[in-house]
Amino acid sequence: MLDFVVAGLSANSVPYVEGLELQRAVHRSVVARERPDTVLLLEHPAVYTAGKRTLPEERPIDDTPVIDVDRGGKITWHGPGQLVGYPILHLQEPVDVVGYVRSLEGMLIEVLIDFGIDAVRVPGRSGVWVGEAGHEDKIAAIGIRVAEGVTMHGFALNCSNSLEPYSRIVACGIRDAGVTTMSRVLGHAVNPGELIDPITEAFLRAPGLNPTSLSPASCSPVSCSPASLETVRTHA
Repeated sequence: MLDFVVAGLSANSVPYVEGLELQRAVHRSVVARERPDTVLLLEHPAVYTAGKRTLPEERPIDDTPVIDVDRGGKITWHGPGQLVGYPILHLQEPVDVVGYVRSLEGMLIEVLIDFGIDAVRVPGRSGVWVGEAGHEDKIAAIGIRVAEGVTMHGFALNCSNSLEPYSRIVACGIRDAGVTTMSRVLGHAVNPGELIDPITEAFLRAPGLNPTSLSPASCSPVSCSPASLETVRTHA
């Protein structure tokens, strides 16, 4: 069983701290098996977040506030035009964190290829990339945490967001690569809302993310506020 929750997009974007509280509440319920595995999809207002391995020199050069979080990875930016996904899923034993990250990458690559973007992995680097070999730009970042066998945090896919905020940080701790968006690659605007159905369907096809192999036809994402999670429909 798998739930998809569209927690807030565009004008209804979810402040990062509220989104983190929502994640933690859903995580507790999923760990306790009070609700099924759940994927939260949303946008955040502009914010920098720093994973546990972030170095001082990678933080904003202008003293912009940063929220320190308990995920892996380093510093990144979230904001308008970027679709963020927080899969809160039980991982099968034995837990394979690297395999889970590769599954997320594969799901995003599939979605981007369907949009006409030649997305790839880059050896030794997490996330999803586009561009000529050796000169790739990151289009999707991944940073996760696993607690009690259940995942938290997830991915950030650049759809139509500004790239200016990345100029103030060393994004993901990588100094020798750039960042891009779907809109920039395709030459026309692609908004986060356009990705909800494709990502939902890709999740439902991916054995590493959805062990029960649900049919894409069974999925209809539900919009809700953090306070109304009880209304979310289970897909089976």
